[in-house]
Amino acid sequence: MLRALVLSVVCFGANPVFADQFVRITDKADFIGLVGGKSLTRLGITLNLTAAGRIEGAALGQAVTGSWTWEKGYFCRVMQAGSRTFARNCQLVQRQGDVIRFVADKGRGDTADLRLR
Repeated sequence: MLRALVLSVVCFGANPVFADQFVRITDKADFIGLVGGKSLTRLGITLNLTAAGRIEGAALGQAVTGSWTWEKGYFCRVMQAGSRTFARNCQLVQRQGDVIRFVADKGRGDTADLRLR
């Protein structure tokens, strides 16, 4: 469960956001504008993504650190939570209101929804 929750980490697209629809984020500047200065939260997880490419926070009482880049429309990250290392993974990012959805393996893997605060 920790893997599914921590796999993630965000943006804002050109299409309008409808109440029942997630909209894909493809632009790095939109992503940074959306998550900059805010926390991503879910069930004991709080993550902050900096414009400089850092990931900082905590998950279920364990420190979370890492780095991220934006590559060809995907959020790519390497993270560590406590003693566990999460290998590099590029993720599709979507937004619905204040919920950011990360879908691992370029949209083919596990999904994690985090709320912007």
